[in-house]
Amino acid sequence: AERSSWDMVAGIVDGLRWLGLDWDEGPDVGGPHAPYFQSQRLDRHRELAERLVRDGRAYYCYCTADEMQRKRADAEGRGETWTYDRTCERRSADEIAALEASGTPRAIRFRVPPGETPFTDLVHGPIAFDNANLEDFVILRSDRQPTYHLSVVADDVDMAITHVVRGDDHISNAPKQVLLYQAFGVTPPAFAHVPLILGPDKKRLSKRHGATSVMEYHRLGYLPEAMVNFLALLGWSPANDRELFSRDELVAAFTLEGISGGNAVFNPEKLDWFNQQHIARVD
Repeated sequence: AERSSWDMVAGIVDGLRWLGLDWDEGPDVGGPHAPYFQSQRLDRHRELAERLVRDGRAYYCYCTADEMQRKRADAEGRGETWTYDRTCERRSADEIAALEASGTPRAIRFRVPPGETPFTDLVHGPIAFDNANLEDFVILRSDRQPTYHLSVVADDVDMAITHVVRGDDHISNAPKQVLLYQAFGVTPPAFAHVPLILGPDKKRLSKRHGATSVMEYHRLGYLPEAMVNFLALLGWSPANDRELFSRDELVAAFTLEGISGGNAVFNPEKLDWFNQQHIARVD
């Protein structure tokens, strides 16, 4: 499994290198914020989770999966949606001492405050979430593994990340992460949730639509300049109707404000056209 994971990492790095998308700091380059893999930063994530407990922003949760499943089933039987009921936040000191003495595994849950969590997305504009719709979410599992929300925020804070650019299927994750940034006493980075890339059938891009690995296109003979040009125009439009760009011209022209809020469609025929145009430029 570990070899498979590192092979996947190598595939990502090789794909970015082939496209000419180099980085100033990170894997293969190094820098002042190393290490850069979450699996190498677990102790730091655990340390920050415990800090939130000490600060009163989080608490230990001793509830078992079976207990929560029963509550969820009971709620569904009543036609209701169950969210965590803060059982462990209300436990007495004696209850907690007994659970600790018995060696009961414990997770750590973030205590969601009342009110709203607003943020401004660079693509979608102002967004606000009602915290009443957010349960106290787990940030450290009972097996001491950090959850996604804690890991990404901890790494962003430590690495001084200024912008988080990702698919708009992550918008629902943003309020939990904004709350974590605030709990750590830092200003959240700027968020830009960009459109997803869909297949011609308007379904999420997958292997059934053909090659999905960047390096597969390399092996099929596509030019990296054509691939970058094609991908840049999926969901982004320049100020004019121009389509053909070199990499340097794209860097100069690109703005987050030009990104569309709608999902983009991966058109293989259009990619072929871009490749033909860039081959002609080389000739």
